[in-house]
Amino acid sequence: MTPPPEIAEMLHRAMGFDAAALSESAVGRAVRKRMSQCGQRDPSSYLVYLRASPLELAQLVEELVVPETWFFRDGKPFEALQRFVMEEWLAANPERPLRLLSVPCSSGEEPYSAVMALLDAGLPPERISVDGVDISNVALAKARRAVYGRNSFRGAYPGLQERYFTATPHGWLLHEAVRKRVNFSQGNLLGDDFSLLRGAYDVIFCRNLLIYFDDQNRERALSVLERLLLPRGVLFVGHAESAPVLEKWFVSVASPHAFAYCKKSALPAQGKAQPSRARGEGRREMPRQPEKPAARLRPPVAVVSKEPPAGNALEQAQRLADQGRLAEAAVQCEAFLREQGASAQAYYLLGLVHDAGADAENAREFFGKAVYLEPNHYEALVQLALLAERQGEVRTAAQLRQRAQRAQQRRGNK
Repeated sequence: MTPPPEIAEMLHRAMGFDAAALSESAVGRAVRKRMSQCGQRDPSSYLVYLRASPLELAQLVEELVVPETWFFRDGKPFEALQRFVMEEWLAANPERPLRLLSVPCSSGEEPYSAVMALLDAGLPPERISVDGVDISNVALAKARRAVYGRNSFRGAYPGLQERYFTATPHGWLLHEAVRKRVNFSQGNLLGDDFSLLRGAYDVIFCRNLLIYFDDQNRERALSVLERLLLPRGVLFVGHAESAPVLEKWFVSVASPHAFAYCKKSALPAQGKAQPSRARGEGRREMPRQPEKPAARLRPPVAVVSKEPPAGNALEQAQRLADQGRLAEAAVQCEAFLREQGASAQAYYLLGLVHDAGADAENAREFFGKAVYLEPNHYEALVQLALLAERQGEVRTAAQLRQRAQRAQQRRGNK
């Protein structure tokens, strides 16, 4: 079933995602599920129903938003957050609470990680105020519940669960001392009223969202973030989200692998006139860590390496796939996912297996998961483009190929 194009357009207006993110098959699956739950028999009648019901549009959006996150994801931004707050922000703000925004906050792992990082750095709890905002009420309900399974801890440092969580029959319950520092609310970064009542923030986390917007909505989102960030604040984005449009309002902070930015308006006049791409020029330096870190700082976050150690299940799966033994490769991938949690390469290999078995729908799902975790996964983007092309989605295929070309260029520049 191909949904009416008007539905994709309504979703585009509601979410700001570009056509590559709103693929026809993904929209089709979501529409079929909602039609069944609403008792609508055909797409045309469902379109009429959708136009008349803002609540139903919200439910359809829920079907398309698939959060995938974990505590201390990518690690480095939280280390940079600790340094910025303890070595720069605290001296300039000896009394007031630090205000931090996490958007989208998904199921809560990111904003809660920020709170734990700040507590570990020695900031008093009463000086931490975090807003977590997401378009998905389902994700927000999970965030407020604050009970997490094993996959949510795959990037965290040892001892996190014992220090901040209580084991329950349903999972690990986050301590109230952390939960009460975060206020969750439903919101859309592109909504007209998003910034009206929020005030300004010292720190904003907006990671792995901008890559899904088209150019116009990406610029619109960045203008909102620029208004919300205080002059000496820091914005953290995803590793694949540095783009010319970002540089219209922000300049990179010299903090390796943190993907942190400050407002251009916070730079001295000389820095704003001709920002240089030379190392260290036209950038604000993140304060250096002292040679002897303060004892109150906890061990740094342990980030899971992208390259699997020799001999593990994923490495075996890659060798099996290279030999054409795809069913065996799938078994190894599933074993790896059970033991290690989400992995872009494991999802990519599973996509190959399903594609070889003529299971295009599941292949597309696994390739999509690989790209979600690693937006510049060139091979997965190419496979998604081929699948879209085979299904007659010409525009989606073209956009995916463009993304793949950009990913390949970034790979060549490294």
